[in-house]
Amino acid sequence: MRGWWVWGLVLLVGGCQGSATPSEAKEKVVLTTFTVLADMTRNVAGERVRVESLTKPGVEIHGYEPTPMDIARAQKASLILENGLGLERWAERFYSNLRGVPRVTVSQGITPIPIRTGAYQNQPNPHAWMSPKLALIYVENIRKALVNLDPAHAALYTQNARQYQQKIQQLDRRLRQSLSVIPAAQRVLVSCEGAFSYLAQDYHLKEIYLWPINAEQQGTPQQIRNTIDQVRASKVPAVFCESTVNDQAQRQVAKEARVFFGGIFYVDSLTPPGGAAPTYLKLLEHNINTLIQGLQNAAHSRS
Repeated sequence: MRGWWVWGLVLLVGGCQGSATPSEAKEKVVLTTFTVLADMTRNVAGERVRVESLTKPGVEIHGYEPTPMDIARAQKASLILENGLGLERWAERFYSNLRGVPRVTVSQGITPIPIRTGAYQNQPNPHAWMSPKLALIYVENIRKALVNLDPAHAALYTQNARQYQQKIQQLDRRLRQSLSVIPAAQRVLVSCEGAFSYLAQDYHLKEIYLWPINAEQQGTPQQIRNTIDQVRASKVPAVFCESTVNDQAQRQVAKEARVFFGGIFYVDSLTPPGGAAPTYLKLLEHNINTLIQGLQNAAHSRS
């Protein structure tokens, strides 16, 4: 099987290189590892470069398995932008198949929050983009990367980045104001994956989760029992899950803890254009609104 994979890779890379037209060869292509980074990058790049995501909308990023076609696309890219912080667990093998393609880690400069439990304990929680404050650092790193790639248009990238950062800050202020309607004692976010540590830190939320990071062991009996106990102890009225994982375990928590299943969050992937979270800003807005509505609906159903 591995021999076929390598041989297919050689054919794909060779075929792609051989069929490129002069105009395609001159076009700058930035490949990001997942859809959230692609959206951020498009906001900074504008129309100057073509931005693509390695993963498609709705695809879970942690355990993604790159294909020979992914390698071919990456080999043609002018630049690869990755999250880092251990998000792309497949990155080492992926990059070992590439030659001469520069890459930038856009979480550079961020102080990571360590994972508290499980097989990845004390390793960085990779979901730093979930913090609007830290997203500003992402945007700045993307700007620098694009300026380095295409210095002739540095002023445009800087202008786009500043405008996008202002939109993130404006949304951050609106979301903080929206959360003020939730009593402090009820500001508990219960998710499947522990992907909200940075957002919880920003908005002073208590975080409870089934598993710390999407991995091989998800929704085990022990994880479910621990979460039920925490939900009961915190007297939180609603629990939630993410779009890229099975919500069955969290629905079991809701049933046994006798609380409300409040809805679906988006973290590791955007939706297609017609979905609830087609952009990074929409993702943040959807998650906070879902949290507020879920907690409020649960409270109303109990009264």
